Amino acid sequence: MNKLNILIAASEVVPFAKSGGLADVVGALPKALRKLGHDVRIVMPRYYIVDKEKYNLKTLDGSLGVPMGSMGEVWAGVFEGVLPGSDIPIYFIEHEEFFGRKGLYDEDGQGYGDNDNRFIFFSKAVMQLAKKLRFKPDVIHANDWHTAAIPILLNTTYSNDSDFEHTGTLLSIHNLQHQGKFYKGAMDVLGVGWEHFNANELEEYDGINLLKGGIVHADAINAVSKKYAEEIRTSEFGWGLEGLINDKAYKLYGILNGVDYEEWSPAVDKLIPANFDIDDLSGKAKCKKTLQKEFKLPVRSDVPVIGLVGRLAEQKGIDLLAGAISNLMELDIQIVLLGAGEKWAEHFFADVALKYPQKFACYIGYQNDLAHKIEAGSDLFLMPSLFEPCGLNQIYSLRYGTLPIVRATGGLDDTIENYESKSKSGTGFKFYDATPEALNGTVKWAVDVWYNDEIGFDQLRRNAMKKRFDWSEAAKGYEELYSHIIKGRLNSAAQ
Repeated sequence: MNKLNILIAASEVVPFAKSGGLADVVGALPKALRKLGHDVRIVMPRYYIVDKEKYNLKTLDGSLGVPMGSMGEVWAGVFEGVLPGSDIPIYFIEHEEFFGRKGLYDEDGQGYGDNDNRFIFFSKAVMQLAKKLRFKPDVIHANDWHTAAIPILLNTTYSNDSDFEHTGTLLSIHNLQHQGKFYKGAMDVLGVGWEHFNANELEEYDGINLLKGGIVHADAINAVSKKYAEEIRTSEFGWGLEGLINDKAYKLYGILNGVDYEEWSPAVDKLIPANFDIDDLSGKAKCKKTLQKEFKLPVRSDVPVIGLVGRLAEQKGIDLLAGAISNLMELDIQIVLLGAGEKWAEHFFADVALKYPQKFACYIGYQNDLAHKIEAGSDLFLMPSLFEPCGLNQIYSLRYGTLPIVRATGGLDDTIENYESKSKSGTGFKFYDATPEALNGTVKWAVDVWYNDEIGFDQLRRNAMKKRFDWSEAAKGYEELYSHIIKGRLNSAAQ
């Protein structure tokens, strides 16, 4: 495989800024691609939460002119750093008016009114930065709606630019629900010409849809699991774009995300009270005890602890959990929840904790060390998502011997095998209907196995801990896809 020049553009990257799984992916995939010998660069906005001193960011000489259509030329600064644990350059686009704010996309649940200008600016700055660095990418890998303008720009404004003569584009969809829908006046800022404001490209209900335009113009589209790539072709999961995605199915792929086992492994995890692994689980018992103490639950080894870490959002199935909670509280179990999100849910689960102090505890917010402690100290892990493009927590849970209880959707269905009591095969427990009853029934089943089928539960735990979803495998999938894109570009240029 020839060395490729790969430019990855994303609105968030671990450890600099994170709101969801996208950040984890862009924090890990480049390292795996680098190990395969490719020249990988990353670009993201320089939000004010990104600490220049902490990450030793250096100013790149000279500023960057970004043509913003009707807004004229807007100037940006650029900082350069490296992705921690690697030699991969990461560039930060600095522009106070757009990125000097508390939030990434919103504040107090309200999306910023100029998100269209912010991310059109960022997408254009990515193109201008490549030119400034004299870095000629073989592939630009865009992610979600925030950078979906890049494939559009490459096929229009930059179509005759010699710096991008052989550049192909991949657009990864991490969550199709968010599409970048804005007032059509954003076309004047995008500046690609109003002829592209049509139902086959950017127009939707007399507004613009950036993700739609990106899907049309990208050389390939990738969903972050095989199952999610199938699901987004249906009306249930397509969010209105299923017709378009079916039309473009010839360029749709599904590559499952990997996991960074240097961070998420009980054998080496520095954030948990005791390390453990498949051949010695004594450390897991210590982690459980510490978790119960930390959440002020009765310290009992004879009760299953069910962990939950995630956004308190409808997508994550919190309505199902709310609907099932009174039935679940009749079981001899403990539930530990970590998350923040919809206000009703924050209040609801805080009230449940007050009502059932022996059985339910929650921390409203997010703390990375607590997430690790919950993965390590729980016996079971609940993810009742309505849809889940890939999901990472269920994969972390496998490694920690914390058996997932999941709804069989997207990456959850791809990564978890249902328990089969006769053969003692499987790695967790799945339910199919998005109802409180189905969730309740499956939790009861998992708890019953914990109490009454010790051999089965132990075998499940061993099966789970042996599973690996390495980034090295995912990176090979991306490498093949990049090569396919480049070949396609070269062939069409030759015609």
